[in-house]
Amino acid sequence: MATAKFTPLELQIMQVLWDRGPVSIREIQEGFPEEGRPAYTTIQTTVYRLEDKKAVRRIRKISNAHIFEAVVTRDAAERKLLDELLKLFGGRAQPVMARLVESGELTIEDIDQARKLIRESARKEKPR
Repeated sequence: MATAKFTPLELQIMQVLWDRGPVSIREIQEGFPEEGRPAYTTIQTTVYRLEDKKAVRRIRKISNAHIFEAVVTRDAAERKLLDELLKLFGGRAQPVMARLVESGELTIEDIDQARKLIRESARKEKPR
């Protein structure tokens, strides 16, 4: 199954579902900061769109409230977003890294962690 492409609001809703697990629409809405919180009906409509995309599903009903859970994993969504970002940069990671450095978002700790992951990946790829 191909991972759905998410709008910013859909991605925020998915974040709530990934963080909290199965929840109602009201609980999803409460997962947003009070300032700038979307209306209940906006969240409801967006959740239904996510359901149509097969990114979420209803798992049960409690009274009048449907409980939803994420079908698409955080990892799958992150991979899809990263693939799209890399396409924007011609499939090359170096320009992305350069932008992160320029923005101040990439720290020495991030670079050290990346080096560690690269070493571990290289060890796994060596034939035995």
